[in-house]
Amino acid sequence: MTIDYKLLKPNKKAETLGELITVRDAAQVLSVHVNTIRRWNDRGLLKAYRIGSRGDRRFLLNDIRKLRIRMKSNAGYIDR
Repeated sequence: MTIDYKLLKPNKKAETLGELITVRDAAQVLSVHVNTIRRWNDRGLLKAYRIGSRGDRRFLLNDIRKLRIRMKSNAGYIDR
C-alpha cells in the first residue's frame, strides 16, 4: 500500500510518522470489529489520520501495537 503523505491533514511532516494501516488492518491486529476501531477513534481513544478526498482513516501501526499491549494487560479493556 502506498500512502500519499501530502494528503494527510493532521501533520505536514507526515513522512516521519511511520507505517500507517487501514481500519480493517487495525481491527484485525486488535481482534475487534472495524466499527469498534471507528468508535474508539470518534471517542478519542485512538488517533486517526485522514487521507484522500473521502477522508479515509489510517492509524499508526506503532499506536495499534501499543494499544494491543495495553489491552492485554487490562484483560481486553481500554482505559483512558
